[in-house]
Amino acid sequence: MHYPLALVKPSFDDPLTDLIIDLDHLRRKTLGGTTYPSVFFQLKHLFHILESIGSARIEGNNTTVAEYVEETLNDTSLSHMPSVIEIRNLEEAMTFIDSFIHERPFDRHFIRELHQLVVKDLKAPPQGEGDQTPGQFRNHMVRIEKANHTPPDPLLITDYVDELMTFINQKDSPKYDLLKIALAHHRFMWIHPFGNGNGRTGRLFTYAMLVRSGFNVGVGRILNPTAVFCNDRNAYYHFLSEADTGEAEGLLRWCDYVLRGLRDEIEKIDRLLDYSYLKAEILVPALKDALELKYITQIDYRVLIKIVNSPNQQIQAADVAEFFPGKQAAELSRQLRYLREKKLIQSDEVAKRKYTIRFDNNYLLRSVMKMLGSKGFLPIRD
Repeated sequence: MHYPLALVKPSFDDPLTDLIIDLDHLRRKTLGGTTYPSVFFQLKHLFHILESIGSARIEGNNTTVAEYVEETLNDTSLSHMPSVIEIRNLEEAMTFIDSFIHERPFDRHFIRELHQLVVKDLKAPPQGEGDQTPGQFRNHMVRIEKANHTPPDPLLITDYVDELMTFINQKDSPKYDLLKIALAHHRFMWIHPFGNGNGRTGRLFTYAMLVRSGFNVGVGRILNPTAVFCNDRNAYYHFLSEADTGEAEGLLRWCDYVLRGLRDEIEKIDRLLDYSYLKAEILVPALKDALELKYITQIDYRVLIKIVNSPNQQIQAADVAEFFPGKQAAELSRQLRYLREKKLIQSDEVAKRKYTIRFDNNYLLRSVMKMLGSKGFLPIRD
């Protein structure tokens, strides 16, 4: 059923208006994060993984966080499994968005490029989650699982996509940005422009719109918007279906669902930028867990705790002399080089002889993920 794409506006006393105000405050809020940049970027990488696994899981991918972590650490034969390739494609697409978001216009070509990244190296249905024509709009009718809505005829797709891009790019008051993003996500799913991979592409596009609208992912904020959708897949499909009629009531309920989840997720993840919280609730418990499980040695633990407890979250060779009595400066440097080779520490980008903790590509990752899960940061339940 056709209906024109237009901005729907809640009344002043609608709870949705309060949500918009809250999120606009978060967007403009100057983040005084105390987490060191290199640690922040490791967290950002972890949440890219979670975002990608969550988006794939909505489509039925059964790869768990634990399985993907093990594949990342051990580079096992899982690397060639379609389910792992699907998640890696999503990670690469998010990196692409972060790199080019302020250079690329939102247009048909951008959407097609996202789709190509999503389905790369995957077989088309029914054998896999790829597409027969990557980056090309479908030339056949499709059905959407768990929806009564039938997407438009292939001949209308280009016009509908152009209408969507015009809607996104038109200069409205910034107070409508988040409503437009929620409505654009629904409209993309309503159009279903590709033969397969529409859900993954649409969620990536939502990520791109959020970043473009000011929810930056530089040294400042981590975004995990798919957590909104993968917490309860049935709710996601339910509210999408309510909006399919094009009536204002259903569209506003969809917007409320999206923005409420987004606000809760952003407020939760922003806590990780407070280093006192990150240290006490995630890093120190993770190090203790890793030591107990023998992922790291006692001396590894002592050095890493020294880094974590350091006021500037860094150490240099002289700071570990107490752990190696009688050792000369050259020997202390060799000890730190050994930890660097184990990927437990990394050199500061500017001060090369200073080191920060590393947990994104070693067995500490298991314990860090475990602690993030215990504090409610993992929306994906294995």
